[in-house]
Formats: sequence, structure tokens, C-alpha cells
Amino acid sequence: METILKITNLHKKYRKVHAVNNVSVEIKKGNVYGILGPNGSGKSTTLGIVLNVVNKTSGEFEWFDGTYSTHDALKKVGAIIERPNFYPYMTAEDNLKLVCKIKNIPYTKVFEKLELVGLLDRKDSKFKTFSLGMKQRLAIASALLNDPEILILDEPTNGLDPQGIRQIRDLIKVIANQGTTILLASHLLDEVEKVCSHVIVIRNGVTLYQGTVDGMVASEGFFELESENLAQLESALQQLPQIEKIEKDENKLLVYLKSHLEPGELNTLLFKQNITLTHLVKRKNSLEEQFLELTKH
Repeated sequence: METILKITNLHKKYRKVHAVNNVSVEIKKGNVYGILGPNGSGKSTTLGIVLNVVNKTSGEFEWFDGTYSTHDALKKVGAIIERPNFYPYMTAEDNLKLVCKIKNIPYTKVFEKLELVGLLDRKDSKFKTFSLGMKQRLAIASALLNDPEILILDEPTNGLDPQGIRQIRDLIKVIANQGTTILLASHLLDEVEKVCSHVIVIRNGVTLYQGTVDGMVASEGFFELESENLAQLESALQQLPQIEKIEKDENKLLVYLKSHLEPGELNTLLFKQNITLTHLVKRKNSLEEQFLELTKH
């Protein structure tokens, strides 16, 4: 699979602040990547560096396997890393035509992209009359005018109401299904889990995880167990090699695994020790639980 962007040992320091700390990432064609981290974690700085608007301190990055200079490569990239910035008294169509003129893109792309983002019926409306969600969709249309191979979005649903968030998420899925690689930065776990195939977790400038979203949540999970004698149950569980840790939660035990164990197998092992379970449920860790586990240290 073709590599769109490769980042190697990237650093960015602002005096005492190490905003990006030895980040290495590889973005492959055709996937939807989420850079996930709390506000101030280094997500936007990383995107700014690869888009040539922030100077790196050290490290390397290359676009399209190094076959293009950064200047030429960025002609194949669409990006929104700040709030949409259009002329308020110009129509949606005229604003996009101006972008086409600056970037030497055929005007026919304007109607194609307005239709894609669901704004074709508002092409003659002035930008100042648009809602925040509509402004964001127009910005995405603008970033897609050059048919980029990768679309980069920084907090694309920030400040939107629930309907606007839903529209942007659905639009991202449509764009991805057309074959465009997408890289979005977000602090919203729900956003990444719903639209991304891959996730890169960053905290304090450091990469804590990178891989598939499914891979991040595919831990061995945990059991919820109840029995009439919790002390006896806990004592028996502590003898099992598959158990990593046990936590008490009101009238039940949360049993976390370090290796695979089927519910039926656990039930049989406990029954042989004369322990009858009144409640047994196996759960998978959510992306939120995995994220909190990664970032708590």
C-alpha cells in the first residue's frame, strides 16, 4: 500500500515546552486516520509542521515516498487547520471560484464540490448567512477543489451542534468511500471511533499508540462477576494465571485478563471450587477506556 506521508523522529520545542517529542507516523493510502489527544497534546503542531506552516526543531517527514518536494507535494493535499476564512459578503459559489482562480483549478469543480458537501442549493447565498456547520462544509468543499489525495482536518467538528457534527461525520465517510485518504486531529473519542479506521494517540507531544482502532480496543477485556460470597470468589480468582487484576465495584468484581479466557471455562474452573456465580458478563474495553488507560500515566 502506497505511503502518503512518513514522519520520522519529529521534534518541536518552544523554549521549555517540548510540543512534539520524537513522533514517528506512517500514513497509508486509502485509510482514515485520527490523531487523538487532549487539547495541547501536539496534534495541531504536528499537522502544522507537515503542512509547512510551522518550523520543526528536528526530525524528518516526506510526502508520497519522497517523489515530490514538499512544495509540489502540498499541491496534492487538501487541508483545513484553522477556522473557515471566506469573504462574508460573497456567495458560496463566488468564494470557491476565487479559490479556483488562485489555484488555477477549473470552475466546474465548484458545482461538483458544492453538491458533494450538500450546499449546491445554497450556492447563491452569502457566506455571512451560513451556520457554523455550513461554513465548515464549505471549507471542506474548498479543500477538495484540487481533488487531493489526502484531506487533513484539524478538529473538524469543534463548536458544532449535534446536527452539524453528524453532517460532518457523514461527509467524512462519503469522502473516504471515494478513495481519499483522510487525516484528522481530534480530542473527541467518539469522533475517532465512528469515522476512523486507524488511530494515533498523542499526549504531551509523545506517541502512545498507533494502529487500527479495532486493534486498540481488542484487549482481552474483563469479566463482571457476582457471587453470594465475594471474598471466596476473589480468593479463587487470584489463583488463576489468566487474571491480571481484580477490582471491587459495589456488589460485583471486575476481573481484568492478561490472557484469553472463555466465560464457560471460567465458570467451570470456579464451579470445581464450589463457587456458584450469580452473574457473569464478559466485556470489551471501549476506546474511551483504552485511551484513559494509555494516558493516565
